[in-house]
Amino acid sequence: MLIVENLRVSYDRIRALHGISFKIDEGEIVCIIGANGAGKSTTLRAISRLISVEPGTKVTYRGDDLLKYPADKVVSKLGISHVPEGRRIFDNLTVLENLRLATFGRKDSSQKIDQDLERVFAIFPRLEERRLQRGGTLSGGEQQMLAIGRAFMSGRELMLLDEPSMGLAPLLMLHMFEALKEINQEGGTTILLVEQNARLALQFAQRGYVLEHGNMVLEGQSEELLANPEVKKAYLGG
Repeated sequence: MLIVENLRVSYDRIRALHGISFKIDEGEIVCIIGANGAGKSTTLRAISRLISVEPGTKVTYRGDDLLKYPADKVVSKLGISHVPEGRRIFDNLTVLENLRLATFGRKDSSQKIDQDLERVFAIFPRLEERRLQRGGTLSGGEQQMLAIGRAFMSGRELMLLDEPSMGLAPLLMLHMFEALKEINQEGGTTILLVEQNARLALQFAQRGYVLEHGNMVLEGQSEELLANPEVKKAYLGG
């Protein structure tokens, strides 16, 4: 579904990604783990076309050259949604307005959009309770629900998630990942997430990649990475 080859990104003269390569098959949940500053968020931003990549980078999505699309078409034409770190919802709009706004590029029927809206409310009942409340007045957990719900409403063939557990209490964190697994299993949405909570990410995903200082250093099935001594020492507390 998505193939990334030799992804290189620099900020001014500082190289953030040193030619990483990875792939995601349709229907998978894949995680990229690593410490702060490893290049995880940069990877997602490059796929979303929010930042420029260096010559030699190749990114294909369903066999098509993703790099020829601007950021807005990555969402509206390709169906790739991005939940950024920090959520970035519209504080002055209501929950319902945030969700409706995410459908601007969709070409399907209003009936299908209404069905998706009801699905979001079924997955996140708290959002239905808050549907007329402004986004900026929601709790951190509710804002994360809204950010994911907004990505769901935008088309969501492939959902990119940047640190979805950040700032959440443990129980809410688990609920969030259970909801994401439901979105993956019922809707067929492919998920790529980057996450500093390595244990949680690997328990959630089927496969994982380890990113260190802009280099992809390990990959494998989640069970293999959870059992890997290097991963245990660096990311799992032992």
